[in-house]
Amino acid sequence: MNVAQIEKNEFDIDLPNAKLAYTIIQSLLQSQEALSDLLALMAHALDEDVAKALTNTNEWEKYLEAKRELDNTHLQIEKFTEQLKKLENV
Repeated sequence: MNVAQIEKNEFDIDLPNAKLAYTIIQSLLQSQEALSDLLALMAHALDEDVAKALTNTNEWEKYLEAKRELDNTHLQIEKFTEQLKKLENV
């Protein structure tokens, strides 16, 4: 089950664990974004033939799928953050 599927009344986590989860998620996202930026920079350094060969691989398709999933993850984190703020106010 992902955070987007959790109903408000199902959010059963204490504040310290919620903050820990948030910190871990943010760290992973920052790492992913840094890697993405590095890949974009490296892609500019490749010649056209190498870039075409690279983008025709299964690994490239997996990377693109992961980028699409990351967009979903950002939405889920926003919902998680809303719930975390509610916990802090309780």
